[in-house]
Amino acid sequence: VQLQASGGGLVQAGGSLRLSCAASGRTLSSYAVGWFRQAPEKGREFVAGVSQSGTTKLYADSVKGRFTISRDNAQNTVYLQMNSLKPEDTADYYCGASPYITPHVGDYASWGQGTQVTVSS
Repeated sequence: VQLQASGGGLVQAGGSLRLSCAASGRTLSSYAVGWFRQAPEKGREFVAGVSQSGTTKLYADSVKGRFTISRDNAQNTVYLQMNSLKPEDTADYYCGASPYITPHVGDYASWGQGTQVTVSS
């Protein structure tokens, strides 16, 4: 499966963005999907994950209550709704596919190009 993240941009602190992770090549419903982010000179960190059916979701503590992950298997797309954005959310955001839901970056593959999110103070 090939994944492509989109929807990033420049937003003021307190604003919102919705990221999309679109799949091609194979049906996305076969995979759990995770969103990760990477700030300059930092490692890729887990943000949120969703199981194949969408019933199980995981969030990093730093985004709980602000971000919501969801999926539309009919559209082969996973979303990340980001509200109450903070400057520390600034990073490149990536989505990856895994056979199971997990917060560990090493368990994911099929990374596509990321989408840049910049939150100004």
